[in-house]
Amino acid sequence: MPKAYWITFYREISNPEKLAAYAKLAAPATTPFGAKYLCRGTAAMAYEHGQKERVVITEFESLEKAIAAHDSPAYQEAVKVLGDGAVRDVRMIEALE
Repeated sequence: MPKAYWITFYREISNPEKLAAYAKLAAPATTPFGAKYLCRGTAAMAYEHGQKERVVITEFESLEKAIAAHDSPAYQEAVKVLGDGAVRDVRMIEALE
């Protein structure tokens, strides 16, 4: 079964305090599903139509675990805390191998 990657692109952060509160809840909520944070921070470079905003890439053992982490009550509580504090584009994709 291939690994999966949960990639979050932040389009806009309007409330850094809400983002910080979300971050305190999100990591503990996804850890039980095997989340491994590979990188997070502001993009060093952006090409074509990319934006130099915050990006988070998280690795999971499988797409099923990534989806289960996202849909879990604990993670959904973190999303509620973030609320309108940021506009994000969240994507999940399986690895090639």
